[in-house]
Amino acid sequence: MQNKIILGIDPGYGRIGLAVIEKSKGNPVLVYSECLETDAKLPHSQRLLTIGEKIKEIIKKYKPEQVAVETLLWSKNKKTALQVAEARGVILLEVARQNVILREFNPNQIKLAITGYGKSDKKQVISMVKKLVKLPQTVKEQKRHDDEYDAIAIALTCSAISLSTEV
Repeated sequence: MQNKIILGIDPGYGRIGLAVIEKSKGNPVLVYSECLETDAKLPHSQRLLTIGEKIKEIIKKYKPEQVAVETLLWSKNKKTALQVAEARGVILLEVARQNVILREFNPNQIKLAITGYGKSDKKQVISMVKKLVKLPQTVKEQKRHDDEYDAIAIALTCSAISLSTEV
């Protein structure tokens, strides 16, 4: 089996979690992760453009074989839900433009794959992510957002599921 590069994306509007992992026979290796924050002072369309450009940049740089994106949970705040849905649409469009395989997972699938329990809370997911991949020990560790951990978890989920379904 050759190494697989997977880009995990936790879609959002104000913050988007991004993570690239490399998977081979051994443990997955975190190659890159960040929490992209769009500038709240920019018009809506420019924030969406920023998201699309970042996704394109990461795909071109890391050349993932698959992109894994979390599906939406319906929010009580309709305005926020619509903005996230629009951002997610931009993400899916850019993945399609770059001709990369898209995999989608709902939050319960991700929690089940990472913790073994589909109703785990954020702390449990973060704790398992820290056990599953070596995270760089930097000042950034103190500032890592949940969105970044979620993106890592999404990439790990894709890795586990795609490896388990290979023949």
